[in-house]
Amino acid sequence: MLQVLNTLSKGGPVMVPLAVCSVLALAVIVERYLVLRHADRGGEQLITDIRRALRQGDGVEALTRCEQTSGVVASVIASGLRAHLQGAHLAQAMEEQLLAAQRGLNRRLAVLDTIVTLAPLLGLLGTVLGMISAFSIISVSGTSHPAGITGGVAEALIATATGLAIAIFSLIGYNWCRDKVRQVLEEVELRATQLENMLAVGQCPSPADDGRAARIREEVPVAS
Repeated sequence: MLQVLNTLSKGGPVMVPLAVCSVLALAVIVERYLVLRHADRGGEQLITDIRRALRQGDGVEALTRCEQTSGVVASVIASGLRAHLQGAHLAQAMEEQLLAAQRGLNRRLAVLDTIVTLAPLLGLLGTVLGMISAFSIISVSGTSHPAGITGGVAEALIATATGLAIAIFSLIGYNWCRDKVRQVLEEVELRATQLENMLAVGQCPSPADDGRAARIREEVPVAS
């Protein structure tokens, strides 16, 4: 480990911003992994519970089940059910909630995208600086100081390799996050469509239905 650190320390001044990039990339990837790894799960069981409640004609119970479940899928479904029970437009409510949730799903991914592009450029800058150092020694003392010349070349190669390694690592993490966000959005779309189909066949009383309308309006909490 000490040998690796000693080698990296010879990469020149660009190793400092490269080290910052590596720490940021690792932090973002770990944080996004913890947030997204289970974000698309639980939808099937939730829809099953909602269908059971709606078949019993209890839309409030279905909404309560959604609110007791964490995750993007549950929050979007809950917004749709709440809108339906309050006589509002179901699809518009779910779309609005999904747009708000997308911001959370894509949070900090721009940092990874920037690092994927920036790290190789910093490595290239280190290469240029290392070669300038090597040629400066040649111009002053010719080839009588080979250690100084090879040191400049080593600086160039270390910076380039480090920049590429950080970019590759960040790109893998970025692509995983983007694919996971896509899976979450597809899951939300599927469950939202299933909810619309259930309500379309009249499994849940609408606010226009006789005596139950008043009770539903009283029991359904208004979204904050």
